[in-house]
Amino acid sequence: MKAVPPQLEPKWAGSTDDVAHDGVRAAKMCEGLPDLFLIHRGFADRRYSIILRFMPAQLDRSKDQFRRLLVLIAVATVDMIGGAMVFPLIPFYALKLHASATTIGMIIASFFIAQLVAAPVWGRVSDHYGRRPALLVGLSASAAAYFVFGFANAVWLLFVCRLVQGLGGGTTGVLQAYVGDTVPPEDRARSLGWLSAGTNVGTMLGPVIGSFATYWGHQWPGILAASLCVANALFAWQWLPESKQPQAHAPGRKPVWHGVWMVLRNPAGNVQRLTLIYAVAMLAFSCLTSVLALYLSAEFGITEKTIGYVFLYVGIFSVLMRSALIGPIVDRIGEPWSIRAGAATLILGLLAYPLAPNLWSLAFIVPLVPIGTSLLFPATTALMSHHSPRSELGTTMGIAQTFAGISRVVAPLVSTTLFQRISHGMPFYFAATFVGVVSLLAFQVERQPAPEPVRVID
Repeated sequence: MKAVPPQLEPKWAGSTDDVAHDGVRAAKMCEGLPDLFLIHRGFADRRYSIILRFMPAQLDRSKDQFRRLLVLIAVATVDMIGGAMVFPLIPFYALKLHASATTIGMIIASFFIAQLVAAPVWGRVSDHYGRRPALLVGLSASAAAYFVFGFANAVWLLFVCRLVQGLGGGTTGVLQAYVGDTVPPEDRARSLGWLSAGTNVGTMLGPVIGSFATYWGHQWPGILAASLCVANALFAWQWLPESKQPQAHAPGRKPVWHGVWMVLRNPAGNVQRLTLIYAVAMLAFSCLTSVLALYLSAEFGITEKTIGYVFLYVGIFSVLMRSALIGPIVDRIGEPWSIRAGAATLILGLLAYPLAPNLWSLAFIVPLVPIGTSLLFPATTALMSHHSPRSELGTTMGIAQTFAGISRVVAPLVSTTLFQRISHGMPFYFAATFVGVVSLLAFQVERQPAPEPVRVID
């Protein structure tokens, strides 16, 4: 495919339809002019023919970008199905192995400790070697972890499962960087919402499949999740192309943890502030998810065979928000106000959780949390991609996942301890307090013009 001549590059700043309209208008303006001006009409005709020649190319490029995004969403969705089949069952399996609530918190946190170490490394690896190899290794590690989970007959094996999964699961930032590579800045919040919607489909279906699999035997959820991950890795290897564009003059590389230190040293920067918002919101959300199975079991008698239906109900609202509503909402109010509205909704949901007297009243409260997170997280990561240097996009997203990993490590330890030692509702109040901090930070966030998007290469 031919490139657009450099002298015509400014003309391609608008949409294809706008440029084509310019060409038609320029050609018509020259109609009927004296022969002295035929040279101008000749220029307009040549410009219009060039536009017609390149319009199909640009449309093909857009279709190619959309197709690659769909494949990425499919890979992320199937990967999340496997993880969601296992995660809600961990507290119930650990209780059968006589683990305390605090020990369960440590098991949950072990995944995020490993992810905390791996996330910035995977971001740097994806910047250097490409997004595709990092994702393939992560999928393979998850398959091994789920197989260990299926045959775990001791608490220490549950720790091994979570650690292996965490080391390979630090690729969330790589997924977000892939979107940054393939999607123009003005569409990234919507695309990240679609990606989140796909993972929420996995979160919705995985627990139901896992709960049904327990009827066949203790080991079957892990076996099915491992098999699914192997099939997903093969699918990604066949159909997921590389998105990162090679650079002729790569900038000097800083140490992997340099960005982490920069966030702590200069929290007032655009990317740094957004990273802290993401991390604090993740702390609150992880507090809820860490004790949700224990809370529902203690208060309402939910078991491993019925927990899947709760996640199915939550997932319906997450998918609806992230697939259909997040794009129009962000278009109307912008990313900063999406973050603020999401934080407010999440606070309301967290405060209301312990007040529900029965499952029927809880059914009206549960949707507030997925609605709040659907507004908060995609808008935050979209703004990060706007402000991040293109050459370090994967590293930036990896650093964000490092701070999110710190939150996910602290949250299970704190929330399960509060659950066991103070009251069943205290983790929710603790989480709501931290989302309040997010609300204050969010009012200092502003949207700025985004850099030119990078095209995907073959």
